[in-house]
Amino acid sequence: MEQEENHITSEDFFKYSISRQHMDQQNDIPASDSRRYTEYLVEFMTQSSRYAVGMVDMVNSSKISAQIGPIRSARYYQVFLNSMSKILSRYDGIVIKNVGDCLFYYFPNSDNSYKKDLTSCVDCSLEMIRSQKYISKQLSSEGLPNIDFRVSADYGTVLLMKTSISERFDMMGTPVNMCSKINRLAAKNQFVIGGDFFQMIKEFKDYQFKEIDDFSLGFKLSYPVYSVLDK
Repeated sequence: MEQEENHITSEDFFKYSISRQHMDQQNDIPASDSRRYTEYLVEFMTQSSRYAVGMVDMVNSSKISAQIGPIRSARYYQVFLNSMSKILSRYDGIVIKNVGDCLFYYFPNSDNSYKKDLTSCVDCSLEMIRSQKYISKQLSSEGLPNIDFRVSADYGTVLLMKTSISERFDMMGTPVNMCSKINRLAAKNQFVIGGDFFQMIKEFKDYQFKEIDDFSLGFKLSYPVYSVLDK
């Protein structure tokens, strides 16, 4: 945990390759952006995989963005999204996509179901939660509001797909859907997991698990959701 704190508090943590000046000057999508004229098509890979999938989502971002305006909002989102991405890279997590104020990501080694590969997802998610106070401190130093967010993860079978407008692949499947649904059950700055992921890691001794709620799947079925903390 001390190494994590040193990483987040280092001078380079909040330095990004895209400059503030560059961000401030981007007021519109260039007319030459060829993606405007590309038909959107998807292609699924035939082989499925099992991965730990995660999501980190800002709390009350629409309200905050409306209060601080578009230019300052751009910096607000930049600090959050880039900070989460930097933490992910330390644990070999890969961003699938960002949707507005949230990131979807996965851990490619988690298909092995080995303890180390599954704990990477848990440890990364917990570090994200611990980073909240440092990110808020950075935002405050720039005259921006504090930030709160929720982190969720689940485990299961996914299908990979590619689109005609991106070289990167996307992902769909039950764990992706459940990540999004259970995220809203988390309290501010809390990490939660779905029942399938819990079954994979419930014997791990380094964490505390507490069932916090059930998510209704319909037809009298429910899906348990657990909060996760360090011991």
